[in-house]
Amino acid sequence: MVHYVDAYVIPIKKRNLSKYKKLAVIGCKTWMKHGAISYYETVGDDFAKHGLGFKKMCKLKSDETFVFAFVVYKSKAQRNKVNKKVMLEMESMFKDFKMPFDMKRFAMAGCKSLVNSK
Repeated sequence: MVHYVDAYVIPIKKRNLSKYKKLAVIGCKTWMKHGAISYYETVGDDFAKHGLGFKKMCKLKSDETFVFAFVVYKSKAQRNKVNKKVMLEMESMFKDFKMPFDMKRFAMAGCKSLVNSK
């Protein structure tokens, strides 16, 4: 089965991780409720010395790490339907909410599956 994935890279201050986790738990429940196949939020732990590396790519400061998150869908069309429902629900939920990270440094991309184990 070919899947579609939304991938996110989010530089974040380490002190804001607990606030972010609360947001991520709500996000997980909401995306799964509306039809995502799977939902992952991971936090940088082992910063590789080879290649560019996430630390350099994200221009992390000493008090920062990054979140790498991804949501898996059946297809791009299904992702569009799911995200429409999620955004409608979250719009009202987080109307006056201040994000625990800098939205100007957050990156997101929709990705077609090239190879997967399923």
